[in-house]
Formats: sequence, C-alpha cells, structure tokens
Amino acid sequence: TYSMAGTISASESRFMEWKTIDGSHEETAIATYDTLFRGMLEHQRLLDILRYFTLIMRELPEDIKILSAYHQYYAVKKAVETTIEATKSDGRAGVFWHTQGSGKSLSMIFYVKQLQERLNSPTFVVITDRNDLDNQLYGQFAACDEFLRQTPIQAESREHLKELLANRQAHGIFFTTMQKFEESDEPLSDRNDIIVIADEAHRSQYGLTERIRKDGTIVKGTARIIRDSLPKASYIGFTGTPISLKDRDTREVFGDYIDIYDMSQSVEDGATRPVFYENRVMNLGLREEVLQAIDAKYEELAFEASAENIEKSKKELGTMSAILGAPETIETLCKDIVEHYEENRQHYLTGKAMIVAYDRAIGMKIYEKILELRPDWTEKVKVVMTGSNQDPEEWHSLIGGKAYRQELARKFKDNDDPMKIAIVVDMWLTGFDVPSLATMYVYKPMAGHNLMQAIARVNRVYKDKEGGLVVDYIGIATALKQAMKDYTRRDQKNFGEMDIQKTAYPNFQEKLQVCKELLHGFDYSIFTKPNATSKQRADAIRDGANFVFGFEESEQKLFIREATYMRQFRSLCQSVLTESERLESAFIEAIRVSITRVKGARRLSLKDINQEISTLLEQSIQSEGVINLFSDREEEFSIFDPDFLASVQAMNQKNLALELLSKLLSEQISIFQRSNLVQAEKFSERMKQIMNSYRNGQITNADVIDELIRMSHDIMNANRKGEELGLVQEELAFYDALTKPEAIRDFYEHETLIEITRRLTEQLRRSRTIDWQQRKSARAGMRRMIKRLLDEYDYPPEGQEEAIQIVLRQAEQWVDNIEVFY
Repeated sequence: TYSMAGTISASESRFMEWKTIDGSHEETAIATYDTLFRGMLEHQRLLDILRYFTLIMRELPEDIKILSAYHQYYAVKKAVETTIEATKSDGRAGVFWHTQGSGKSLSMIFYVKQLQERLNSPTFVVITDRNDLDNQLYGQFAACDEFLRQTPIQAESREHLKELLANRQAHGIFFTTMQKFEESDEPLSDRNDIIVIADEAHRSQYGLTERIRKDGTIVKGTARIIRDSLPKASYIGFTGTPISLKDRDTREVFGDYIDIYDMSQSVEDGATRPVFYENRVMNLGLREEVLQAIDAKYEELAFEASAENIEKSKKELGTMSAILGAPETIETLCKDIVEHYEENRQHYLTGKAMIVAYDRAIGMKIYEKILELRPDWTEKVKVVMTGSNQDPEEWHSLIGGKAYRQELARKFKDNDDPMKIAIVVDMWLTGFDVPSLATMYVYKPMAGHNLMQAIARVNRVYKDKEGGLVVDYIGIATALKQAMKDYTRRDQKNFGEMDIQKTAYPNFQEKLQVCKELLHGFDYSIFTKPNATSKQRADAIRDGANFVFGFEESEQKLFIREATYMRQFRSLCQSVLTESERLESAFIEAIRVSITRVKGARRLSLKDINQEISTLLEQSIQSEGVINLFSDREEEFSIFDPDFLASVQAMNQKNLALELLSKLLSEQISIFQRSNLVQAEKFSERMKQIMNSYRNGQITNADVIDELIRMSHDIMNANRKGEELGLVQEELAFYDALTKPEAIRDFYEHETLIEITRRLTEQLRRSRTIDWQQRKSARAGMRRMIKRLLDEYDYPPEGQEEAIQIVLRQAEQWVDNIEVFY
C-alpha cells in the first residue's frame, strides 16, 4: 500500500509520497504510513504547509490548486534560514539545486512567501538571462499574486528598476534580465533588505572577474556588475542543473549548495520521468566534412565564448547554417522525422513533439519541407520563434507577434488541440512545461546545462508516460555524457547511459521473452505472418486471451504485469524493433488489453474492446483491417439478449466465455446493489457459490457457463416481475424488501402488500428534495416516517421483527442512490 498526499482536485499521478520526517533523511523505498503522519501531518508542520506551501495558481482552462512536495518544503525551509543568516553576514545565501521538472519555480514562490514575514517584507529582485525566461517566470509569479499578496512587476529598463527600488522601502517583487545591469556602472540601490534571486545561477554570464580585451579595455563579468549595482543585497541562486566542478565564480557569488534534489531522487519519487536517447544521425548520411564541422562546433561549446570571439562566432555560425541548411540535407531530415513520428510517436500519449532547429532560417526550412511532405499538417505543425525587421515578408504571418506566440503556447499545452508539433530554436527550451510532451527531435548542437535544460522538456509527469525520448540528428551523445559528469554519482550511474539501444530495448526484449514463455504451448504464429488477414489475427487474439484466462489468478496477474512493462519499454524503442518483435509485442499487447478490459472495473463494452484493439494494431503494425474479437454487430451486448447468450454458450473459447458472462453478471448485480438490496444479495451469493465451486474443481468451465446462463434468465425474470405486478423499478425494490421473509406473504393479502409498497414509495418520492446524505436528522425522520406507515398495517407480524430492518436498509439504499431512479 502507498501513503500519498495531494489536493482534492489533483489527478492520482500528481499525488506524492512524503518521504521524510524531519528533512534529514529520505526513505528511498516506498514511504511508510508512519512517515506521512509524523512528517507531513505533525500538528505545527501541517499548519505551516497549509499557510505557506499550499496555493492556487491561475491557469487556463481552470485554476490549479498546488500542494508542496516534501522535497520543496524542507529545501525552502533551509533556504529561508540560510538567507536570514546571509543578511547578517556576507550576503551569500547559497545555491538551490533541484533537478529540472521537479517544481523549482514553485519553490521560488514558496520561498518568497515565507521570507516576506520572516524578514519583515524585504524587496525581491528576480534575475534571468533571457527575455522569454523573464516572461515565463514573471507569469508564474503573477498567477500566484493572491498567495503572495502583492503583484509582481517587470522592470522595463535599468532606470525603471532603479525607480522601483527607490520608491519603496519594503515589499516588491521585481523581474529583470541581467542585460539591464550592463547599461550602467552606477549603483541601483544601497538598501540592505534586497534579496536577489538568480534563476539558473551557473550560466557563464555570472562571471566575477574582469577580462582585458585585445584593445586594452576592461570588461567586467556580469556578476561583478550586479554586485556593484546592489552592493548590500543578499544573493541566492536557483538551478535545475548542477554547477560545473570548474565553476568557481558561481560559488563566490552565491555560496555553496543549500539543498540537492537530483534526477535519481526525482524519478524515484515520481516528480519527473527519465529521458531516453535515440541516435539517428546516420540516417541523414552527412558527409565527413560536415561531421567534422559539427565536431568543431561542439568543441567551441565546451568553452564559454568570450566577448572578443563573438564576431568570429557569427561568421562560423553562418558557415554552419549553410552546411546544415543544405536543401538535400533538410529533405532527408524532414522525411526521417515524419516517418519516425508517424510510425512511432504520433499515437503515443497526446502526440506532442518538439523539433529543435539550429537557427531561425533552418527552422523555417524544416517547417516548409514538412508541409510539402504533409500538406494537411497546417494545423498540426507550427513555428515558434521571435521575429526581426530583416525577416523575409513571407515569414511575418508564420512567426507573428507576442500575442500569437502566447496563443501557440496555449494550443501546445492543450492536449486536445490539433497543434502537435512545435519547431523551435531557443524559445520554449527552458521554463516551458507541457507534461504530455514526450518527444524531442534535436537538430542543433547543444552542450552542458543548455543541453540538459532543453531535453528536460520531455521529462514531465503525465499519466502512464514511461519517459521522454530525445531523437538525435546532430550528434549530442558525447555532449550528454560530458554534461552528466557534473551530476551526482548515483545520477551518473542511473542515467549516464540514455541510449535506447542499451537501456529500453534490452529491457523490452527481456519482458517480451518472459511473456512468450508464459504463452508456451500456444501457437500464435498465424498472427505474425505479414499476409495474415484481420479475421485470422482476431481469432488468434481471442484464442490467446482464452489461453491466458485458463491460468491461475496469480499467473494471469504476472502476465498482465510483464506485458505492461513490455508495452512501456516498447513505447520508447519502437523504432528499433525488428519486424518479428513488432508483431509479437503487438499480439501480446492485444491480449493484455482484452484481458484487462474484460476483468477491469470499467463497464464491459465489447464494441469498445473491438475498437481499441483495432486502433492498437493500426498504430503498432499498420494493420488496416477492422478487428472483431466478439462480433461485428453494431449494437452492444446484453445478458438479456437471447442471441448473445446462445453465441456465448457456443463459443469454443470456454475460459473467455466464462469471464465475459461473469463480468456482465457482476455488472448487473452491481446495478441491483444500488437499487434493489434483496435481489443484489440473492444473486451475489449465488454467483459466489458458482465461482467457488469452479475454483475448487467441483464443476468444469462448461458447467459454470450453463449455470451463469441460467442465472441470466433468472435475473431477466426478476426484472420482469415488476411488470407483472404493475410496479415500477423503485416500487419493486420496496416490494422485494417487504416480502423478503417468505412467511410474510402468509400474513397479508397480496393487494395489501402492493398498497404498502406504493404508499411507502410515494412518501419517499415526495421528500426526495431533502438532503438525506448530509443531514442525520433527516435520515432519522425518514426512519420514523417508515415505521409510522408500517404500523398502520401491523407490519411486521409478530415473530418477524427482523423484516422491518430489511425495509429500512432498502430505504437507506434508495436515499444513497436516488440518482438511479431519477
């Protein structure tokens, strides 16, 4: 069992375990019930969480209620304490490293909320290094303004920031970019109650040391400029990727780590999903000189560019753009992306994917080529980038302005919107979350934290998403391995190897083999033949499901579990499977779906199962035929349909027939449990006896089918009894309750029992507007009303006192399930 916490409006996937009592040690396995109670629900801590770590964020289409996870709570508490200490000493509060996707931005909001009270309303200056990041982070804070009890403001310039700081002595959350600090050397403020929050604190621009250009001029590092501009402020850095071991400046500016929440812990906690890698560079057939140019670009990325090399870099960028943007290369790239997407990713989750282009010109070429290949994708694929006055005229309508980009962001975040593929260059590669996004096609050299931040776009949690897939067309494998060297040892061990050929694919093969061994003795070779008909495949799936239904219950659960694992790994490595593996895994998945739908909690719809299996095979093996496992009739099956019962009785797959009948009968009994207590108990007990006899080997599956069909007829007759007596459904339920003890019929005329039934039902109908479920006094009044009415008829007779309890129980059932009747 799991002990998890979440808000009442959150989906189950967003509930999380509370894995520590005091923040000093994480239970890395499943957190215990005791840890949740002593950790999260300790009296003072719970009040603290409700006050400072629970918020409502304005979002479209509806607001979101957010509860802090345990790692955010304890890390923010630490950060608050180190900041208070920093204000009394050297102003270095430390670095807050929580891996990408684990809620870093929300942690900032919780941090600001707490410090507002602990430090008597300080002023916060939030710094990013790009305008789009500034907009994204500002937007998140603005969406929580009621929680923060103040409205954040974006500084339009250095002068504007200076005015904002000068015009108040307390409060204020101001957003700015680092570039605004470079506009002047003059101090912005000498106040000592300013807290500077730097997002992604380890970027190269945070240099402290001065550099001397070739012409003799001195260039200050941005960190030095910020320090000089706000000399008495305190500084804290928030980052989603680790500080490089060689990076001394970041530590000099901010101090050491406050808290580390690495990838391993985040994935284990379910806060993020792992990222996997697929290499398709060879599919482009790039010439050797092109590959050498790309390698040179990676070498350049390994070292942070200095100001004096910018002009040289611009020339090199132009050369690289010409190489990567060659028409034949773009055509090969786009054909491969389209093929990979359609065959492997289009139907995974919501089909959202991102293409990262080298530059804006190449991004437009990719867009135009994809539309040339797929003209009907005009709503499916969009370009997301900023515009320029020098852009060609035809670009303007495709790029649009700020409002258009905001609309594209809304569409991409909407899982039901037809926009599925976003072509980006720099935008949306940091700070932009689309949980269902599972695929990223990379055609841009990236390295270090820029690379790790970009690929983290696909690591968000969404339903049963196994992980995100990064498809490489530019050779980022070495850069990935290099970037991982700055991560924790367990991260390097767990995620140092991301290649699907070495991770997901071997795991898939292992689970496929386990499933094949469980199916030993069953011949499904007809399904794997390329020319197999839809009927042959449908027969194989039906026979396969029948075979598995013949297993012991524990073996059935084992098959479902292993087939589920196989499906999850297949979702990541489908493009590298052999034809045999694709067909065999599709067959096993079809059996798993059939079994889980028949045995699952959802209402059984054989038509839906047919549709689901057909869609599954169409997506996984491009099977175009319609799969009819049970029938090709349009209308749904019913246990009250004689033709259906006859067809089930004649099925050769007796195990499957038994499961179908027992499922349908169980559904009918569950309807009785909400409407007719007496019939529910009667048929439930009968069903239990039949199945126990079968499990104990006293009767065969054919005998069970016969018994269940007889039971189906008896349920039909029970439903018809109301028509014969002239009673509607709810009246029949009370009649059955009144006459449950057989001896009751000996004491009353038939007409009297009908009269009691109708009067009782009518009185309850007249009072159905009362909120029975909320008011105990109302329910007590209902019981008194029933007893008074029954007293008029001297019911129950002497010696049958328990009969009234049955009537009262039926009345309670009527109250709790009143929607069944109206």
